[in-house]
Amino acid sequence: MAGTLYLCATPIGNLEDITYRALRCLREVAVVAAEDTRHTRKLFTHFDIHTTLTRYDEHSKEQAGPYLIDRLLGGDDVAVVSDAGMPGISDPGSDLVRRAILAKISVVPLPGANAALSALIASGLDTTAFTFLGFLPKTKKKQQEMLSQFVEHPYTLIFYESPHHLLATLGILQEMFGDRSVAVGRELTKKFEEFIRGSLSGVMTHFQAVPPRGEFTIVLAGATCETSVLVNEPPSDAILSAAVEAFVAGGLAKKEAMRQVAVQYNLSKRDVYQALLK
Repeated sequence: MAGTLYLCATPIGNLEDITYRALRCLREVAVVAAEDTRHTRKLFTHFDIHTTLTRYDEHSKEQAGPYLIDRLLGGDDVAVVSDAGMPGISDPGSDLVRRAILAKISVVPLPGANAALSALIASGLDTTAFTFLGFLPKTKKKQQEMLSQFVEHPYTLIFYESPHHLLATLGILQEMFGDRSVAVGRELTKKFEEFIRGSLSGVMTHFQAVPPRGEFTIVLAGATCETSVLVNEPPSDAILSAAVEAFVAGGLAKKEAMRQVAVQYNLSKRDVYQALLK
């Protein structure tokens, strides 16, 4: 009989988020196909797992895919993992799943941590219907072409983004969708996890003042969502001060910069002034 292909979720940050079932599976299968074997080996070392690892990523899938299918057809059980989260979402695991289904091999998902859903449920936005779009295309033209299909989309939209492109992505979202409500999750499940909520313009102002670090998940309100802006946790004095400095560096007078920051964070000008004094 053919083996089984297990889609094994791994932690997206906090190692305690792996399941008992996933640990058992990773120990019992014949081979684990990993997006980055060096990254997965650290996970294996932490949990004392000694199963054979093989590389399976976007660059090797054309060679590794048939090899893994042959192993499965020969009776071996195989687990596939991504660097973090559920395999098959924004990674080549989906290609291996299609190959296995065509070969009539059983495919079994082992659920676990996922950045998109974790950000969604903590966003404060509508969770009844949503669309996951992953990473945007690299060029602005292709970004506009893709996003134009969702301008009137009524459901919550979810994106992934790196720190280097976060501000540009927030900018193109505001250009295409207007100043909608948004929640940006940073470093989910990790030590410095945080959520920045508000309007797109307000969140952009925050990250102009506080340079983006870590990995980000963006949750954007749909076209029919209420226009009221999400309320974020009160910003620290340091964030308010940095935001004022960013406006001043952009050419605004200090008084006007304070007014802009007060508007962005829904505070009084006195609150901003007190933050600067501190």
